[in-house]
Amino acid sequence: MLETVKSLLQPSKRSDVPPFIVMDVMAAVAALEAQGHHVVHMEVGQPDRPAPVTALAAAAAALGQRIGYTEALGTPSLRKRIARHYRDTYRYDLDPGRVVVTTGSSGGFILAFLALFEPGDRVALANPGYPPYRHILTALGCEPVLIETSAATRFALSPEALIAAHRKAPLAGLLVASPANPTGTMMEAQALARLISTAEGLGIKVISDEIYHGLDYAFAAETAAKLSDNAVIINSFSKYFCMTGWRVGWMVLPEPLVRTVERLQQNFAISVPTLSQIAAEAAFDGKAEVEEVKHGYEENRRILTEGLPKAGLDKFLPVDGAFYLYANISRFSDDSLDFAKRMLNEAHVAATPGLDFDPIDGRHYMRFCYSRSAADMHEAVKRIGEWLNR
Repeated sequence: MLETVKSLLQPSKRSDVPPFIVMDVMAAVAALEAQGHHVVHMEVGQPDRPAPVTALAAAAAALGQRIGYTEALGTPSLRKRIARHYRDTYRYDLDPGRVVVTTGSSGGFILAFLALFEPGDRVALANPGYPPYRHILTALGCEPVLIETSAATRFALSPEALIAAHRKAPLAGLLVASPANPTGTMMEAQALARLISTAEGLGIKVISDEIYHGLDYAFAAETAAKLSDNAVIINSFSKYFCMTGWRVGWMVLPEPLVRTVERLQQNFAISVPTLSQIAAEAAFDGKAEVEEVKHGYEENRRILTEGLPKAGLDKFLPVDGAFYLYANISRFSDDSLDFAKRMLNEAHVAATPGLDFDPIDGRHYMRFCYSRSAADMHEAVKRIGEWLNR
């Protein structure tokens, strides 16, 4: 009888995915702060500022109304406003009918993977990369295929590397991100176009993660929507619009996939929270406010790129966009998890070990998020320098 009960409580094999280590770092930080320590936060990839005032005001005004379900694809007005964003930002005329509102980009990935891939399909990802890509794919029965990147391609996937991986065993999909997490590197429009063209020529479906669009410093980010009518685009209000906790994002789909994703959304979520959709639509009117936030990130980027080499961390990837600096720590350690723990406990600076993003060489890297205040960045550089050079 006892064995029968145990079998009832046995989790599924598909649920056996690694933890998102940054969440464990957050828990360790909370424990230190509960003891009264001041920790400089550079671990979690989220803005330090609230949603735009326009978004907050719209949400507050809506609270007195009935908050019910919306259409599964999202409110028509928000979908139109997102389409207008593509015209204003990228000079691209997007049919609002191709836009689907999702529960953050995370909801978009699940919908995209289910709509595009079968169990067993192999999907190419740049390494290092955002860990939930591979974890979600694994839970859905797909096989994430990590392709190493290098300085030769500015730590982005190259057509040649994609072709080589496809020759080893056929790929069904490719997920590309620019700006990328954790590296902060970007692909120029010509390089992105070449990669997408190569993939589609091989019959490989393309998903473009554009969640960090707007947070570009080295050059302007280009949307894959302009480069292919067949690519699936995923974006979110979380990063540029400072709305992580509102859990609202969007997809741009090829027209034949819209009804497929709509059916999935109907069954999984019915609809995205109405209040979040109302706030998201109004966030577009807060552009001046979020641009001011972006300028703060640019200053933080300068503080770190100038300060960390003096502190001893002088090897890091190109800091093109997003709000991440991915630094090589091999001069000090070959165990980024241990390095992160010691830096937190001894210097009270929280950052994320590269093992979260790269199971192959992540032990030599740390991701530093620079979305907090300039004062925090100066303090982080000071503490890290004193800790590494004591």
